[in-house]
Amino acid sequence: MTLTELKYIVAVARERHFGKAAEACYVSQPTLSVAIKKLEEELDVKLFERSANEVTVTPLGEDIVRQAQSVLEQAAVIKEIAKRGKDPLGGPLTLGLIYTIGPYLLPDLVRQMITRTPQMPLMLQENFTVKLLEMLRTGEIDCAILAEPFPDAGLAIAPLYDEPFMAALPFHHPLAAQTQVTSEALKNETMLLLGSGHCFRDHVLEVCPEFARFSSNAEGIRRSFEGSSLETIKHMVAAGMGVTLVPRLSVPKEAFSTQRKRDEDPYVKYLPIVDKDSGAPPTRRIVLAWRRSFTRYEAIAALRNAIYACELPGVTRLS
Repeated sequence: MTLTELKYIVAVARERHFGKAAEACYVSQPTLSVAIKKLEEELDVKLFERSANEVTVTPLGEDIVRQAQSVLEQAAVIKEIAKRGKDPLGGPLTLGLIYTIGPYLLPDLVRQMITRTPQMPLMLQENFTVKLLEMLRTGEIDCAILAEPFPDAGLAIAPLYDEPFMAALPFHHPLAAQTQVTSEALKNETMLLLGSGHCFRDHVLEVCPEFARFSSNAEGIRRSFEGSSLETIKHMVAAGMGVTLVPRLSVPKEAFSTQRKRDEDPYVKYLPIVDKDSGAPPTRRIVLAWRRSFTRYEAIAALRNAIYACELPGVTRLS
């Protein structure tokens, strides 16, 4: 057997489709199919059940695919050890981010990385937390910036910062005249939420559990209160369709300016949220996660330093 054949079976197990797996491996489907058939004959086992609509992994195939992934990771370690002897920061670093972090952190982070480590370009991947965890496990990405909590996958974790939530309201909303707002004051409002799969949706529901009624199982117009991105939801707030909670880094700098042009109407007012009992704002913890077997320690350290060098207004940096 060869590492290439092992790479093919891992790709098929991940994609559940021979054509998509071949595309991911940059080979033709016949090439991939022949190689997998050859491996099955050599091992004298059936790795996949093939049907017209889907490909499933056999129970024995699951064990073999898991071991194949381990072998591929160990082979990659050999290459990384060789690279580290030349330049620990040489070569790209593949970074995953959740959707509610990427647009607000990346512009500054990419500039910092270009300045600090131009020999280590970032290869970026935005996705949901559950997908990024799977990509970390399979080695598709090297590390990821995530919001806790998430399922423990045996990863190495470094805390980056605690980020408070803020309320976004239509500019002429009665609550917008206040300097801050409590979650209690928002409970009778129409809450606009991200769709299922976004961890930030779960964070909002922890702060305001009464808004759980706006779930993916809701009927009629309530379903339209779920947006695909924070920026879409902000436009809905500006149109007066409701209120929402947003992470601090997503708030534009202009929202904190006390000097606006005479005819300028910001449409959205952002207010700090405080707990009615403790007075503390609700926050989410942002962390950097990577596989414990990942050997480019200097690359992780350089990425963390670049993140700490970013402006990050309004958050509490963690060491």
